[in-house]
Amino acid sequence: MLTILSRIIHYGFKNFWRNGLLSTAMIAIMTLSLLVFSGLIIANVATDRTISFLKDKIDISVYFKNTASEDSILNIKSALDGLPEVKSVEYISSDKALEIFKAEHADDPTITKSLAQLSKNPFQATLNIKAYSPEQYVKIDNYLKADNLTQYIDSVSFAKNQVVIERLTTIINGVNRVGLALTIILSLIAGLVVFNTVRLAIYSNRDEIGVMRLVGASNIFVRGPYLVEGIIGGFFSAILSTIFLALATAAIPLFFSASAYMDISLPGFSLTNYIYSNLFTIFFYQLLFGIGVSTVSSFIAVRRYLKT
Repeated sequence: MLTILSRIIHYGFKNFWRNGLLSTAMIAIMTLSLLVFSGLIIANVATDRTISFLKDKIDISVYFKNTASEDSILNIKSALDGLPEVKSVEYISSDKALEIFKAEHADDPTITKSLAQLSKNPFQATLNIKAYSPEQYVKIDNYLKADNLTQYIDSVSFAKNQVVIERLTTIINGVNRVGLALTIILSLIAGLVVFNTVRLAIYSNRDEIGVMRLVGASNIFVRGPYLVEGIIGGFFSAILSTIFLALATAAIPLFFSASAYMDISLPGFSLTNYIYSNLFTIFFYQLLFGIGVSTVSSFIAVRRYLKT
């Protein structure tokens, strides 16, 4: 069995080098496909960071009537903390809200004088609520409309933030759908390239295959080298695409300051640092994608054009 396997691998490499032009074309297209695949991975990470950043900026604020006691507000806060949709609830008393406002406008003498002339605190006690996902704010808003809560609540900022929340939800769903569609299309293109490459290799070696059939070669021995040829193409494509990605990552900031732009757009995220720190992980994903697509495509081509 080991002898048969070693011979299959040997003939697979032999076919790969002998069909130099076809193998080169396959590797070139597969490399481009894997570069696009890597771009999708990086774009997905950047999108996730952007969405997470936006999610942290979105919340709804509940403003309470001046007649609402602090105990009542804290009871509502505890009830909200128990909801599965609620990630966090921050309570800001009217006095604390006034202190925050004073600190933010300490350099503005006009506002400072105006506040000094006020006879009472104009700020309301508030609860700032964050949900786990944007679409859950609707449920939280409906919960706050209950009759036993409206007697304490003056207003809820959900209506003001609803447009932003709905747009963010649409963006998240749209990005996920586009990413899935591109991955499927990319897999089909790469698979078609490998399929045609193996088909042409089978056609160019049809006389040799006929001789192998005549001398009693098994199906595994006849078909195996073409499967190995596809795997080799996927392996080399993954290596080349990773090298190109690393070189492009080093070169782009020199010409376009892309990394600096990403650092500004996404706080705490550097495109260059992410790629270099996850280069082996990206290579592993490319290797799985490349070998997976090439193996499946080679298998289909061999089953179709090397029938028993």
